[in-house]
Amino acid sequence: MNLWHRYLGNPRLSAEASGAWERPSPGQRRSTVPRYADGMSGSYLGPRYSGAEIQAFLDGHGYPARRVERAALADEIAKLLAQEQVVGLLQGRMEFGPRALGGRSIIGDPRSPRMQSVMNLKIKFRESFRPFAPAVLREHVGEWFEFDGDSPYMLIVAGVQPSRRLPVPDEASGLWGIEQLNVPRSTIPAVTHVDCSARIQTVRRDTNPFYYDILDAFYRRTGCPVLVNTSFNVRGEPIVCTPEDAYRCFMRTNMDALVLEDFLLSRSEQEPLAAGDAESWQKEFALD
Repeated sequence: MNLWHRYLGNPRLSAEASGAWERPSPGQRRSTVPRYADGMSGSYLGPRYSGAEIQAFLDGHGYPARRVERAALADEIAKLLAQEQVVGLLQGRMEFGPRALGGRSIIGDPRSPRMQSVMNLKIKFRESFRPFAPAVLREHVGEWFEFDGDSPYMLIVAGVQPSRRLPVPDEASGLWGIEQLNVPRSTIPAVTHVDCSARIQTVRRDTNPFYYDILDAFYRRTGCPVLVNTSFNVRGEPIVCTPEDAYRCFMRTNMDALVLEDFLLSRSEQEPLAAGDAESWQKEFALD
């Protein structure tokens, strides 16, 4: 598909046109899966944790947290994001596969020129130039990217719309390497690569309602229907699965807030980890 479109100059094929869906044979049960999706239900096939389980985890350790009604929580998260805070998100079933899709994600404001380096250096503990991917409301993807289809699994790369790009200053032509990467390329610099491309995840409410609501609340607050989405882990570590995994990663990094289903935790309210524990992951996991 990538060769067909990017190198041969042909139009992108829809999943239906490329044969991803076949008509059922006579007597075969017709699928109820939406035609834009597939049988993986958004890839949310892993475990999930109930409010009672999370409450027991928090109470058992004495971690301060605040339970927020789901209807108000999305807007509260959007408010934090608009203040350039970084939020760890554990909600619903865990994603199956190598990338986070909103179930076990770290999210941030893509409009911030410093967000890419902050998330890399202070949270992922990796090189500052490593790019992040955008999650975008499906109905707005064509307004921000040179693509107007579904990419629920963050597999399609497309350019940022020219109207969203920023002119490159004349003095940037003499820059090299990391200095070139630090030049903002668009109004969403945290998710825009040096060639003005981005690896897109489109989000629909019927696939992940709460994740959609966070994006929608951020859009209503800022006019931007896009968020930075990266996997909930540090460099070399597997993506978190359990509330315990998420809390440990949260406290070992510089994330500002943690969402465990309906519970909101602020870093400023937590007791610091025991001496040495904050860095112990570096001995547990090899460099990638």
